[in-house]
Amino acid sequence: MPPAVLIIDDEEPIAWALRRAFEREGFRVVVAATAEDGLAKAQREQPAVVFLDVRLPGMDGLTALRELKQVAAEAAVVVITAHGNLNTAVKAMEGGAFDYLAKPFDLAQALATVRRAVADRQAQDEAAERWPALGPEDEHGPDTIVGRSPAMQTVFKRIALVAPSNACVLITGESGTGKELVARAIHANSPRRQQPLVVAHIAAYNENLVESELFGHVRGAFTGAEKARDGLLKLAHGGTVFLDELADIPLPVQAKLLRVLERQEVQPVGTNETHTVDVRIVSATHADLSAAVREGKFRHDLFFRLNVYPIHVPPLRDRVDDIPLLAEHFLRQFGIVHPTAMLPAETRAFLQAQPWPGNVRELRNALEHAAIEARGGPLRPEHFPAPTTATGPASTVERLRSLVVAWVREEVQAHAGREPAELHQKLIDVIEPALLDEVLRLVGDNRLVAGRWLGLARATVRKLIRKYHPESIEPDGEEGLF
Repeated sequence: MPPAVLIIDDEEPIAWALRRAFEREGFRVVVAATAEDGLAKAQREQPAVVFLDVRLPGMDGLTALRELKQVAAEAAVVVITAHGNLNTAVKAMEGGAFDYLAKPFDLAQALATVRRAVADRQAQDEAAERWPALGPEDEHGPDTIVGRSPAMQTVFKRIALVAPSNACVLITGESGTGKELVARAIHANSPRRQQPLVVAHIAAYNENLVESELFGHVRGAFTGAEKARDGLLKLAHGGTVFLDELADIPLPVQAKLLRVLERQEVQPVGTNETHTVDVRIVSATHADLSAAVREGKFRHDLFFRLNVYPIHVPPLRDRVDDIPLLAEHFLRQFGIVHPTAMLPAETRAFLQAQPWPGNVRELRNALEHAAIEARGGPLRPEHFPAPTTATGPASTVERLRSLVVAWVREEVQAHAGREPAELHQKLIDVIEPALLDEVLRLVGDNRLVAGRWLGLARATVRKLIRKYHPESIEPDGEEGLF
């Protein structure tokens, strides 16, 4: 089947002209006049290329761009607009657009863009087949990247495509997403795999010693430098250097790092002599380096040299379907032989309902905690530590909401493809008795006060007692509760 091109534009003449041109080239073409319709067709057709107008009735194109990256992650999105300006172009490219075309553009330009997008996708697919391994041979080893979600498949393809080259790679993503694993996978699948991979955790170094750690120093270069020492860049000669938390590199050191990239030379602290090194630099950050460049905290020339090929690692909340797979992977690392049996359906649903602000790292720690609590038995939700948010422990309301989400997913799974029924009433039947009993306990079984706390009439409280505690009804028909 030929590659599909999706055109999302409410201007019929433009959509007609593009459709005619693309069909003549042998592409399968789908047209939508609104972003909402386009998103539905993108999810169904999984096009290779999407031509997306910015101004559309209803949802605008830039908003739709973010949605498209979710429903058709591998599609190359070409943003088109008759109202082009720098702000629109920047937002389009930051949103992950493949290209940006300002109207009016000629059909030859549009065709060239489609051909380039399709050729790039084919190259990525071929690279993924040629370099299928993304970690050590041990598929459950500590350096293995686990994931089957579309978001992670995109990461795998980008790793496979860039690994054989010597290009600098900038890995972005939140803390705990596995950026170092991506760096290790790039090195493990590169021609440098037999040479060292040296990891430099910039944030762990004293700011005054970053330069010495990276470039080395001679004896007497500073107080305490009793003997000469090679820097990490020299130790990685022939291999790869992974600069973690790149944004923490001081500005003066950034200038020397730029020299390494431009001349492949390092200059140790305390001397004017230089040493030639052959290293590939892979870096990572959870910070917004573009903002740091604008604020003058990071050199723009160094940023462009390091950001030759960006790879973004998605947060765990954007790859929820990978959570059970990750859980089994970590349990195997903990020595559990049959991890699937240790994760009942309720636990899987519970894990998928959590926010995981600490991402994969937090999930691993929580599973280790639960494995200890379970003492060899199946892991249950109560075995896990209290969920956290980005600012601290989750509130009771957040935990309750997570449990409701887990309950719904468990109900859906229990129906095995059949449509669940009366979920609202089932949930009420679960929650209402616990709410009633706790309030009655706290007010000493006083129905009048309980009614005020619950916001219910005394007669309604009486009906609930009769419903959930029929044994409390006295022979004369009156409840044994006040």
